[in-house]
Amino acid sequence: MSVALTIATTDYDHFRDFRLGLVRAEGIDANWLTLGHHEIFSRFTFNREWDVSELSFAKFTAQVTRKDSDIIGLPVYASRLFRFASFYVNRKAGIMTAKDLRGKRIGVPEWAHTAAVYMRGWLMHEGGVALSDIDWVQAGTNEAGRIEKVEVSLPKGVRLTSMPEKTLSGMIASGELDCVIIARPPNSFREKHVDVVRLFPEYETLEQRYYEQTRVYPIMHVIAVRKAILDNQPWVARNLYNAFEESRRHSLERILDPAVSRYPVPWLTAYATRMQQMFGGELFPYGIEANRPTLELFLHYAYEQGIAHRLAKPEEIFPAGIMASVKI
Repeated sequence: MSVALTIATTDYDHFRDFRLGLVRAEGIDANWLTLGHHEIFSRFTFNREWDVSELSFAKFTAQVTRKDSDIIGLPVYASRLFRFASFYVNRKAGIMTAKDLRGKRIGVPEWAHTAAVYMRGWLMHEGGVALSDIDWVQAGTNEAGRIEKVEVSLPKGVRLTSMPEKTLSGMIASGELDCVIIARPPNSFREKHVDVVRLFPEYETLEQRYYEQTRVYPIMHVIAVRKAILDNQPWVARNLYNAFEESRRHSLERILDPAVSRYPVPWLTAYATRMQQMFGGELFPYGIEANRPTLELFLHYAYEQGIAHRLAKPEEIFPAGIMASVKI
């Protein structure tokens, strides 16, 4: 008899074949809900409304490191993006380099915002700017009223002011903020406000250099599972992982197919092939070992920034033995 599971994610091509039933997880009957990721994060974090959920890596890390946590992860990565493009500045603030951010006022949508965790860590360790050197502000990107969804324990000396009645987009345009670090471009930037610009306009070159130096390919969203599902059926974790992995392989075959234009973007296959070579042949890897530099870095940053309750190792946030070898 199959185990019935409810899965909630945003619509990703690398999940498509699993979601549509073209790939099946052995022994599992999946009821798949396709929703916006902010709604998914909030409803799963506050209410645990489904069994398997896409989750922000930062919010996942806060919850999985709690004492007696009720969730565990799968080494399946829904979204991965480099984030040097996420620094937006008001040109009147005179910010030209990362070090110019010292003493400035910087906004983030939430402290436990994955893009900001990576970039705050980079500022600390590579940019020479301590978290306590900055006045931090929390507010919604383009809509007022956004709140922190997980508990955080700010490091000593760090100042964070919540401004739920305002937006980061409005404050960076008015000059009330000097910089914002956000995954989604603020409306003021998209609408080409004269004073709102990227700190790193050549971000792609910077991001490729960052990867070459660190082998870190930032993970934004992971897949979380309620532990209760695995208590009596531990096999569910690996069977889910296998289905996600097969669906991912199908997606990459489509994007790398030189004979058929499957996506309405010119030269996409040629670009994807170049990226595959740059990434050593594996364009979007799941699993633990291939992602160890990224996992270890983020877990360190999350603990250092007061989001994770303890410094966890990659193996501790996934089911024991999830990556056991099954090769013949």
